[in-house]
Amino acid sequence: MDRRQLYISTVAAGCDEAAARYGLGLEIAEYCTAANLDAPTPEVVSAVAGHRQAADRFTFHAPFNELCPAAIDPLALELSRHRYAQAVQAAQGWGCRKLVVHSGFIPRVYFPVWFVEKSVEFWRDFLTQIPEQMVLCLENVMEPSPQMLVDIVRQVNDPRLRLCLDVGHANAELSLTPVEEWVERCRPWLSHLHLHNNAGGWDLHDPLERGTVPMEEVLELLPGDTSLTYTLETLEAGGNVTWLLEKGFLKL
Repeated sequence: MDRRQLYISTVAAGCDEAAARYGLGLEIAEYCTAANLDAPTPEVVSAVAGHRQAADRFTFHAPFNELCPAAIDPLALELSRHRYAQAVQAAQGWGCRKLVVHSGFIPRVYFPVWFVEKSVEFWRDFLTQIPEQMVLCLENVMEPSPQMLVDIVRQVNDPRLRLCLDVGHANAELSLTPVEEWVERCRPWLSHLHLHNNAGGWDLHDPLERGTVPMEEVLELLPGDTSLTYTLETLEAGGNVTWLLEKGFLKL
């Protein structure tokens, strides 16, 4: 990957320093906590100022707690619309062309076929508010396989809705599908990836080389695809950039 394809999540310690040193972008994560869209704390204001100084390009992670675009309760659905609309506005303020959103799927709560149907309905309506140059990247979290997300994006059939494959989530305990299969099945609709590792249980956001995700094999499945972007969503930044450089996956 070229350096302009790589971003570092602002959850990572040392994110600003690594972005500035290597010329990488940042994925703004402070607004995953939706209250920061209304009234950011002084700590968030300070962090955001540092991010703007450290990088010249950004992706944006939308809030996700208690949000679901296929919510059963119409008031919950309205909350999702409101928060996502706030996120789009905030992302535009950062000059972002990609915004990551969670699907909201919870196993044993949502019936998969119904979840797909209601999600398609939501996103078709919501995308009418989205600028042509912006892409919403639907991220896997608790899905057992890629099928629901692929079905949603395929049926919506709009270039402004694509997939964000989180390879750590694809390897965590709720996934029943090998990570390599996630990559292959998501590939036609893939726009963005989150990179982190774990041991197949908890979602730990561990370093790229520590865990059971075969990270080298996963990255080798996507060689030369310059349309993709990647975010390091590990808890530390610098060592993982070094790993990508040493393994030859990142070109500065």
